[in-house]
Amino acid sequence: MIPPTGSPSAGAPSDALADLSADVAVIGGGVIGHGIAWEARRSGRSVVVIDDAPGSGASWAAAGMLAPVSELHYQEEELLELMLESSRLWPAFAADLARDVPGDAGYLPTPTLAVGADAADRRALMDLRSVQRAHGLDVEPLTVREARSREALLSPAISCALDIPADHQVDPRKLVACLREALASHREDSGSAVAGAEHGFAVADRASSLAWKDGRVAGVRLAGGGSVTARETVVANGLGAASLGGLPDGLQLPLRPVHGDILRLRVPDHLRPLVTATVRGLVHGVPVYIVPRRDGTVVIGATQREDALAASSPERRQDGTGTSAGGVSAGGVYQLLRDAQVLVPAVAELELLESTARARPATPDNAPLLGRVHLPGNHGPVDGLIVATGFFRHGVLLTPAAAAICRDLMDGRTDPRWLPFSPARFSTRRAAILQPTKETA
Repeated sequence: MIPPTGSPSAGAPSDALADLSADVAVIGGGVIGHGIAWEARRSGRSVVVIDDAPGSGASWAAAGMLAPVSELHYQEEELLELMLESSRLWPAFAADLARDVPGDAGYLPTPTLAVGADAADRRALMDLRSVQRAHGLDVEPLTVREARSREALLSPAISCALDIPADHQVDPRKLVACLREALASHREDSGSAVAGAEHGFAVADRASSLAWKDGRVAGVRLAGGGSVTARETVVANGLGAASLGGLPDGLQLPLRPVHGDILRLRVPDHLRPLVTATVRGLVHGVPVYIVPRRDGTVVIGATQREDALAASSPERRQDGTGTSAGGVSAGGVYQLLRDAQVLVPAVAELELLESTARARPATPDNAPLLGRVHLPGNHGPVDGLIVATGFFRHGVLLTPAAAAICRDLMDGRTDPRWLPFSPARFSTRRAAILQPTKETA
């Protein structure tokens, strides 16, 4: 395949950092990047994950709802098959990880309750149920009494409740930690450890550019001056994917940041458990969710805003990662606490531990950019390159499916079901043909 416009001239790479070599280079250390890396490792490949602050982006803030049924939105039905496939893969994905790593990955197969605050919310939820049922999804109405027999602290004033048994949850922070531990474990003589990489897999640097050789992507150039040579390179660094150097000419990755505020609160001993299932609610038409954790905390979220608050805010270090937590909206925090208390009044008695904001990478159709790059006017895909970004609010849910799809692509298998998520579907310009002298090792 052709290299990108503006590729550096051929020459020896900088020796500022060690030059590494692996079967697979994954750019991006969020839950998607780590999930893909782990699946590639399990397929017998050596892997590096390139990220200078792994797990500190959208994965750090995510609530971890595995909710293909609840997350079905109007005019996004094309995503449903992918979400259901990933939901189907989640139990085995979690069980396999538990066999690799003795720690808790935070997966809980507890159900979800959808509740409404008023009559209009009830109508909206029941209308959505009609769509969900039309797609064969299991959503069953409960009486308020039945709902409160399961969740005693639900408000008696709620207008309706729906049982969604297939929607579960996972703690993304625990999940990333377990995936990193699994990637750091290397059996003797397995050949999985990459020489020069931390723990045999981690590269604590940023990717500055794709590296090209003989018309194909041959690895990654690092911001610190080194490089990683790889047979396959996976671009999974969220919003950063669009600004990565060396992308194929003509490839357009139209990613936009959608910020979300999320709260973590401690439940006092006398109120535990606040709820046993995830509660997803509508309060006067505004969504809110309450997700319980095993450690006696809950996560409250649901805000979505496309503003410049996070970009214009000074660095905040509230989350322990040492990275910018972005700008938390005062109005968003107020809205979340207000609406959560409408559904579960005891929320007012919880201790606020953390408020966090992160930006999720969204696309114009809110579906991921996932797969090989087939540019218009070219006869085949860009060799050595896979894109996996733009997962928006579905990143944690879609991790097992994204990992399996990327593994299959590395094995030379393509599933036509996932072609609608082509990363080049927004690219219309024919790629320019460059001379071999523009290629880079």
